[in-house]
Amino acid sequence: MRHAPAPSPLVRSLVLDADGIPVSALVAEPPAAPAGSATAAGSAGEPKALLLAIHGRGMRAAYFAGPAHPDTDLLTLAARLGYTVLAPDRPGHGASARRLPHGQLIADQAATLHAALTDYARAHPVGAGVQLLAHSFGGKIALQLAAHWPDDPALPLLGVDISGLAQHYAPGAWDRPDDLAGGGRLNWGPLHLYPPGTFHAARTLLTPVPALESRELATWHTRYTTLAARVRVPVRLTLADHETWWRLDPPARTALTRAFPEGLARLTTAHGAGHNLSLGHAARPYHLRALAFTDDCLTRTPRPALAAA
Repeated sequence: MRHAPAPSPLVRSLVLDADGIPVSALVAEPPAAPAGSATAAGSAGEPKALLLAIHGRGMRAAYFAGPAHPDTDLLTLAARLGYTVLAPDRPGHGASARRLPHGQLIADQAATLHAALTDYARAHPVGAGVQLLAHSFGGKIALQLAAHWPDDPALPLLGVDISGLAQHYAPGAWDRPDDLAGGGRLNWGPLHLYPPGTFHAARTLLTPVPALESRELATWHTRYTTLAARVRVPVRLTLADHETWWRLDPPARTALTRAFPEGLARLTTAHGAGHNLSLGHAARPYHLRALAFTDDCLTRTPRPALAAA
C-alpha cells in the first residue's frame, strides 16, 4: 500500500477573517536563516513576495500542497525559494461552507478573498507585493481580482499566473459532474499523467460545488473579455496538452491573449499534463516556470534606492 507523503513542516493551516466570514487556508512561509548566517532575500520571515494560490471548482486549498507526491507541492517549493504562499479555501468551501452554503458569485468571491488576504497581511510580511496563481475556476476569481485590484501601495499586485482556464467551454463540458468518475476525462485526462496514489489522495480534496458557482458559467465568455481588458499587470496563461474543458482551436487560442492590453499576456502549453496540472508529473516544471514568471514580475516592480555607503 502506498501512503500519502507526510505534511511538509513548512505548511500550516489557519483561519482568516474576511470581513466577518471565516476563510480557512494553508500557508507556507520562507524558512528563517540559521542564526549567524548571512540573510538572503526571502529568509528570516521576509518573503520576496506573496503568492495567493486559488484552487478550482470542487477542490480545496490542499490542491497546491502535494497530496500524493512531494514533487507536486507548490507551497513547500515556493517557500524554499523565498516566497510566502497563501492558499485559501474559496468561499463556500472549508471554514466558510456553513456561513456560505450556496457559495458566492465571482465578484463576491474575489472581494472575500481580498479581505482574507488583507487580514493575513496585517500581521505578516508580504515582500514586494502579491502574485496571483490560480487554477481553472479559481482563474476566474484571479481575473476578477486583477481587473479590480485596489490601488494600495502597501499591497500591490505584481502579476497573474493561471492554469486550466480559457474563454469558451467545449460543447457539453459543464454538464459533467465534478467527481472522480463522471468528470474524469475532463478533469484528469490520461491516468499515466499522475503519480501513483493521486486518485486516492484526491478524494480528500473533492468538495461539493456550491450552487452559485454554476450560475455564471454561460456568460463566462463575455466576462472574460471584459475582465481581461481591465488588467494592467503581466499575465501568464498555461493550458495542458491534454486539456479538454475548453475550446482550443487556433482562433480561440489567439483570442485568449488578444483580450488583454497589448503585450501583457502570453500563452504557454504544459506538455504531458492534464487539466489538474498541479497534481500531475508535470506539476514541478509548471510550478518552477510560474515562480520564474513571478521573478520576472518582480523585476518590473520599483525598488527603494540603496543608501550610499
